Parts: sequence; structure tokens; C-alpha cells
Amino acid sequence: MPDKSQQQQQPSRSTSQSQQQAGSTDFQSKPAAQQGDQPQGQQEMGEGSYEATRDYQKNIKDYLDKADVNSDAEKAKPRSEQEARELEQAEREGKSHSKE
Repeated sequence: MPDKSQQQQQPSRSTSQSQQQAGSTDFQSKPAAQQGDQPQGQQEMGEGSYEATRDYQKNIKDYLDKADVNSDAEKAKPRSEQEARELEQAEREGKSHSKE
């Protein structure tokens, strides 16, 4: 049985009453965007939302309509044989981590 003189005491805490209530998170500040800045009825968008999909498709269409895709593709080509080998190695490495 340990001697009472050897037992460690917990340090005193300086907390408010609201922090001591079970389940209370009032003491944690929320970012401004989560404190009701959104209009009522709007939900926070997450991955896979219809609105995000529409925006993505619109942006892709705008890019393809306005950009010189062939020029962009030419600029993206490897500038040397060594760079081409490095890109191929990186692709093999990435594919080795896939589930398929």
C-alpha cells in the first residue's frame, strides 16, 4: 500500500462552471463560418454535393471552350529523357499503391 506522502496530487484547475458541465462545449470557440453566418435552409457543402459537381462541370466546360488545350498539353510534356523517365517511375510508384 503506497504511503500517503508519496501520492501525487492533481494540480488545481481554473475552469468556469460551464466547462465543468457534462457535454458542454461552450468554452470552445467556433470559427465564424460555423456560428450561424449561413442563411437559414442552406447546408454546408461536402464532398459529392450536387452544387459542387455542377460548378466543376461548368468550370471544365469553360476551360475547354476558352483555353488552348493543345498548347497546354505541349507545355506539359517532359523537357528531357531524364524527366520522362522520372515521370514514368513516379507513375509506376503511384499505381503500385492502388487497390486494383
